[in-house]
Amino acid sequence: MNARPAPEFPTWPQYDDDERTGLIRALEQGQWWRMGGTEVATFEEEFADFHGSPRALAVTNGTHALELALQVMGVGPGTEVVVPAFTFISSSQAAQRIGAVAVPVDIDPDTYNIDVDAAAAAVTSRTRAIMPVHMAGLMADMDGLGKLSADTGVPILQDAAHAQGARWQGKRVGELGSVAAFSFQNGKLMTAGEGGALLFPESDLYESAFLRHSCGRPRTDRHYLHQVAGTNMRLNEFSAAVLRAQLRRLPAQNEVRDQRWALLSRLLGAIDGVVPQGGDVRADRNSHYMAMFRIPGISEKDRNALVDRLVDAGLPAFSAFRAVYRTDAFWEIGAPDESAEQLAERCPNAEAVSGDCVWLHHRVLLADERNLELTAEIIADAVATL
Repeated sequence: MNARPAPEFPTWPQYDDDERTGLIRALEQGQWWRMGGTEVATFEEEFADFHGSPRALAVTNGTHALELALQVMGVGPGTEVVVPAFTFISSSQAAQRIGAVAVPVDIDPDTYNIDVDAAAAAVTSRTRAIMPVHMAGLMADMDGLGKLSADTGVPILQDAAHAQGARWQGKRVGELGSVAAFSFQNGKLMTAGEGGALLFPESDLYESAFLRHSCGRPRTDRHYLHQVAGTNMRLNEFSAAVLRAQLRRLPAQNEVRDQRWALLSRLLGAIDGVVPQGGDVRADRNSHYMAMFRIPGISEKDRNALVDRLVDAGLPAFSAFRAVYRTDAFWEIGAPDESAEQLAERCPNAEAVSGDCVWLHHRVLLADERNLELTAEIIADAVATL
């Protein structure tokens, strides 16, 4: 590969005096947990309002958000959850860790989102939730999934870990009538290092989740009268203060990422053998958590070597997620009564994408146009050596 200067990308996470002010505010209020302070409750109000939802609940991380949502939706031993085969492992393990069986289904090879027909074929009398993942911030087919939910009576849980600020036909995540889970892990579009949140379309699920995320203890309890089995998933006041500042910065960042992806995807699409992630005109705001592209026909070994070359050239590049059934973790608990090869046979798109896809961290999309051009040149040089 010809030597080129490394592109210059903004650092991540980003922060300024807004985060500093928030941390001092949380410090000086003298109460550092949500039951005595105001930062978590205020963040929940702001996050819910931003996404058009009646209620939000902040929790310790995105994986806990999924687990908690599934539990209050009635998922547990003897039940099943339909998940895309191509996703980060938390999507399946959230169901498996509370005793359910995770049922992986195939994805669309262009958008990398769950295939609605494949999800429909996987629904049984034991299915309690269908979990689309808005891959890289591109919302899944919420029209098709909404119809599937209405036809089967199985509710949708949106895994929106990548999708802060995304929209579907003008509707924000919280306006789509289903529970949604978010992550604020260090690499996410807004972050406090760790953290998560849930959006609820109605109060009963919210109240149930609140109890379970706080050890089953009501807000005003003074006598340890725990009402349900729960655990401690409470977010602390310092993280919430940081997230309030991060949320204020998010809309402008999403706007820039959307504009920059239009350029980068065009540049990538001009490289022989490279196919950028597709889109959906109905997803009228893509938050672009990752800049993803495929090299169809490449072996997984060569894809991994390509990623190494891109990293050496200065790009924050990563191999795409493994299909969940291609990990040892998937088979420890809550796996379906099928072999990995049987799952691969009915998930050919997930199988292919997990072996030929590369992604770049979203801070690439906050760079200027010249650095995006340099990024594409580096990728072109690397692909030409395959």
